[in-house]
Amino acid sequence: MKLLTALLLSLSICLPALASSEKKEEAPATIYHNLTPALIGNLADQGNRLKFFKADVSLRVTGTEAEEKLKQHEPLIRHQMVMLFSAQTSETINAPDGRENLRLEALKKVQDAINGEEGKPIVEDLLFNNLIIQ
Repeated sequence: MKLLTALLLSLSICLPALASSEKKEEAPATIYHNLTPALIGNLADQGNRLKFFKADVSLRVTGTEAEEKLKQHEPLIRHQMVMLFSAQTSETINAPDGRENLRLEALKKVQDAINGEEGKPIVEDLLFNNLIIQ
């Protein structure tokens, strides 16, 4: 009887620990990867005055494996973003929907670049933490 009680007690202690570890493995975590340092460059404005941009960007991925692949391709991502930003003018960015359109276009560029390298989409979303035009 004592042996049965000890066995039941040990099982009742172990089962919650096993159940919680299974739940952690089921759902990979959402990770926001910041591109550091910030993206800085010139805008394509015409005229005598130079215009600059500074963008702090975060990319949303799911799971640490996706984040590692993202880090591996970060130079390609940064290149795509700088080329896209440098083709913009301050008027297009400052338009009512300009920043949102730029965000969506940047997301598509990043997704296309990663998809070309990995064969599957990794980046789920792109967020501007800060976007300065000067």
